[in-house]
Amino acid sequence: MIRVLIIDDEPLARLILTEYLTAHVDMTVVGEYSDGFEGAKAIQEHKPDLVFLDIQMPKLTGFEMLEILDEVPHIIFTTAFEEFALKAFEKSAVDYLLKPIPQDRFEQALKKFRQLHATQSATPLIESLKSEIDKETLERIVVKNGTQIKLIPIQQIYYLEAYDDYVKIHCAEGMFLKNKTMASFEKQLDPKQFVRVHRSFIVRVDQLAKIEPMEKESFRGILRNGEKVNISKSGYTRLKQVIGL
Repeated sequence: MIRVLIIDDEPLARLILTEYLTAHVDMTVVGEYSDGFEGAKAIQEHKPDLVFLDIQMPKLTGFEMLEILDEVPHIIFTTAFEEFALKAFEKSAVDYLLKPIPQDRFEQALKKFRQLHATQSATPLIESLKSEIDKETLERIVVKNGTQIKLIPIQQIYYLEAYDDYVKIHCAEGMFLKNKTMASFEKQLDPKQFVRVHRSFIVRVDQLAKIEPMEKESFRGILRNGEKVNISKSGYTRLKQVIGL
């Protein structure tokens, strides 16, 4: 039996998807959820084969939800906004459905899923998806703090610090770990606000209070909260370009 989850904040969309699925006796809907927080928990609990996932949801978007999952099933995105649907399709989703969802289009998406489910793991698709997500400009960062999911607005970040396979996010509420590379953050963060000042540090420029010279053409940045970050020669050059020195 193929296990299906529906994660969509619109009750009508969930109802339509459920009705369409009743014609497929080898599929069972193991849950319906209206937001990404509950949806993420449900995926971890039920381990579905297929998820119908809305892109634009309150609290947590579909893309943000995928970032915090350890294992991701096949995904068919649903959306009312065509520009998001096209972007989702380009991001190697199983398929996308544009609301209101016609039944013939739904059947096409299921046919594509069945072909992939029989021959291919969802992992390559999701890795490709995450790679594409890394090209999007960040407005906030989603992290897991134990069993809790936290959203950190970019405006609250002081600096980022490399930490093995993780990145430490230093912000107003403390420090949080994100399983992501510094290079990914460097691509996604606004270069006018954040500068890679060292291989181990990305700093929000307006948090720098002072820059002190150190040995061998290196520097040290003192932040407004008193914390210190290393600044390399090349990082100092990039920093000067941004602040206009």
